[in-house]
Amino acid sequence: MIISKLKEIFVSLTIRNYRLFFMGQGISLIGTWIQRTTMGWFVYRLTGSAFLLGLVSFLSMVPSVFVSPFAGAWADRVNRHHIMIYTQIAFCLQTGILAILVLTGVINKQVQYPIIILSLLQGIIDAIDAPIRQNFVTDLVSSRRLLPNAIATNSAMFNGARLIGPAIGGFLIMMFSEGVCFAINAISYIPVIISLCFIRISYPPPSPQKEPTLKKIVSGWKYAWENMPIRFLISNLAIYTIFGMSFSTLMPIFAKDILQGTSATQGLLMSAMGVGALAGSFFLASRKNIRGMPTRLVYLCLVYSISLILFSLSGSLPLSMFYMVFIGLTGMMTMATTNTLIQSIASIEMRGRVIALYTMASASTAPLGSILMGSLSSQFGARYTLIICASVFLLWSLYSLKLAPKFIKGVLRMLVISNNTDVYRSKILAPEINIQ
Repeated sequence: MIISKLKEIFVSLTIRNYRLFFMGQGISLIGTWIQRTTMGWFVYRLTGSAFLLGLVSFLSMVPSVFVSPFAGAWADRVNRHHIMIYTQIAFCLQTGILAILVLTGVINKQVQYPIIILSLLQGIIDAIDAPIRQNFVTDLVSSRRLLPNAIATNSAMFNGARLIGPAIGGFLIMMFSEGVCFAINAISYIPVIISLCFIRISYPPPSPQKEPTLKKIVSGWKYAWENMPIRFLISNLAIYTIFGMSFSTLMPIFAKDILQGTSATQGLLMSAMGVGALAGSFFLASRKNIRGMPTRLVYLCLVYSISLILFSLSGSLPLSMFYMVFIGLTGMMTMATTNTLIQSIASIEMRGRVIALYTMASASTAPLGSILMGSLSSQFGARYTLIICASVFLLWSLYSLKLAPKFIKGVLRMLVISNNTDVYRSKILAPEINIQ
């Protein structure tokens, strides 16, 4: 009974290509979370500047504003498998250079500009990788009916790494140094590169380019704007990212100054967030369709914003970790639900361009949130900054309740237009899938 239930929850892992990607990416993501935890701590320890903390986050994300639209337009035509291999190699090299510069002492309290340059380089690579990656998941499972499960399983992998990575990162900083953490992340890209090389996908020859890339980008934006559900999903994600998700920029300040802790304290907070996120991933993976998702999204945003306000008021580590579980749970489900709905309702020919907008709404607005959080924190402190930003998102979430009926009706209409109603009403995810 239990085994049967687990197979149902992780049905997408029965597909060889997705299983290979899952294993390689799972190892790599642990390294990624070790670095994310380490980078914020390293920059704040080195400079003591909340503004520079926000600037590094800004530079690692701002390239998405300029690069992601083109990557999204190309995503429907290029060999996404090959691009994924190239971007993982580029990530490995970029992180390796960072590790060498930190371990050799080239980056220090007097010399900080390499961090800025390498953060910008990371942002450029990520801006190419993210839209391609979102499309690549569909390539791996080969069925839109399996897409909600694949996205949820992918989120479980991501948040399982978020649970493990920060705790390991905090321990490694205390036992060794930040440079060791960066080196481990560079090495962790090797398994995913190897797994991608074993994946076998055949792409049809690209059709002749019938319209210029800029025209394709504009038509994608027009399509998203004219369809209220996509317009709402993108807007909600952008506001969530700026005023909600960007609070992670302030985590070193909360851990060190407000909770009077160490790097291990930051690791515990991030791991508690990972516990909630992992629980949310398993819940979404257990769903057999997307029914109820549009309504759930609105309430998730409400709970998320309230949890942020409560976290900002906490001065106790156990209580802060308790709130972080809810932040992780609702934040992860907000992102995954938005991703699933967008890929489910968008037409096939527009999917790459709409996913690029999804990437821009998260990755491209995050720099604004990082700069906003860093700047306000310099003036008012981290606690009041988080209260202000979370309150803005709370007001938006309350307004979203008014839009919910129109949003839900629009989602159903677009599912019919895109000929993808099975993903809403199906009781069995993949009865006809040919398992490889």
